[in-house]
Amino acid sequence: MTMTNSSEPVARAGEPLGGGITPASKEEVIEALQTVYDPEIAVNIYDLGLIYELDVDNDGSVAIEMTLTAPSCPVAGALPQQVADVAATVKGVGDVSVALVWDPPWTMENMSPDARLALNLS
Repeated sequence: MTMTNSSEPVARAGEPLGGGITPASKEEVIEALQTVYDPEIAVNIYDLGLIYELDVDNDGSVAIEMTLTAPSCPVAGALPQQVADVAATVKGVGDVSVALVWDPPWTMENMSPDARLALNLS
């Protein structure tokens, strides 16, 4: 797994997959992450552009690098664990590690077109 900012994980979940289990696809993990919403903005974290890196290894382990809309975000302590927990629920996912990164800083340009539409920014 490659992590772009080589940050230490701040959240972990899951356990190693047993033999013979097919690893989840990146798309399946993304679909799960789209169920996690920023509590201050009514848009999911994936479409907000808070997920910077998502790697799924052949053994089902998942490494995620994410950011928050601001370093002072009140959910900084809880949101990374929620992301790890949700990713770990996907069939075919083993160990999950989530690193919180601040470089590059999040901007509104990170948002998907769907997020912009939901927030009336398009």
